Amino acid sequence: MLSITLIIVIITSIISFTAFSNEKITNDFIFYPPAISRNGQWYRFITCGLIHAEIFHLFFNMWALYSFGSLVESVFIQIFGVIGKWIYLLMYVTALVASLLPTYNRHKHDAGYRSLGASGAVSAVMFAGLLLMPDAKIGMFFIPIGIPGFLFGPLYLLLTAYMDRRGNSGINHSAHLWGALYGLAFTIVAGYAGGFPVLNYFVESVQAYFSR
Repeated sequence: MLSITLIIVIITSIISFTAFSNEKITNDFIFYPPAISRNGQWYRFITCGLIHAEIFHLFFNMWALYSFGSLVESVFIQIFGVIGKWIYLLMYVTALVASLLPTYNRHKHDAGYRSLGASGAVSAVMFAGLLLMPDAKIGMFFIPIGIPGFLFGPLYLLLTAYMDRRGNSGINHSAHLWGALYGLAFTIVAGYAGGFPVLNYFVESVQAYFSR
């Protein structure tokens, strides 16, 4: 049986590849704040996560999602039982919306603004993983060596917040930032609701890392 993570990767990849050569799909799915504020097209909060700007954008998001999501989904199932995969799916879908709310508030009357990609939800999954596996070594294209997740997380947040404040990069860093924060909040709340003290586990894991 396919995992929720793999199903998301497959669906997103198929729709993204189709949209590469179909401008109508892109226009209908893209996050365009005025279409939401004026025409009530709220579905764009979710459909924009199904399309990407180009192949590298798609590959990076789906690679990160599969790498982190497979682990997070399995941990959610360990914590919550069989409904864990649906809680994981709920986190992903709601992260698409939550990560874009600040962007919407900032650009809801900006006819020149558009955004696309699943980066906000992927960031949520990544930071859920960093919270649940803080001692895991993380290596990215711009970081040649693996560093523990509890160090990677703050560095990522600081860099993303700086890039968002700087602006003019053509990348929606706000979605990355708020998606990451949402992933942390969702995992903490869901964990405690399911009887798993997430923050206690995180602290104990970091302490164990330095005790090796």
